[in-house]
Amino acid sequence: MIQERQRNVFAVIIEFLVSLPSDDDVLAYHLPEDLQARLSDLLKRNREDQLTVEERGELDDYVHAENMISLLKTKIRLRQRGLG
Repeated sequence: MIQERQRNVFAVIIEFLVSLPSDDDVLAYHLPEDLQARLSDLLKRNREDQLTVEERGELDDYVHAENMISLLKTKIRLRQRGLG
């Protein structure tokens, strides 16, 4: 089950990207509600030091996915300003 979730965050993002979204679509993108809820749960449990090793890995995947999306949005904004 954990592995499905780990793949899911990246699978959802990849599915979005292969749809060839516009710059505006990418800038407006955020994870679906169910994944946001899972991330919130993992973050809360992490603050309480209650994560299993597998859940720490899952949280790392979410962090990497969020960082990737943030970087993508930043590059789009820079390009729109003629800086990238």
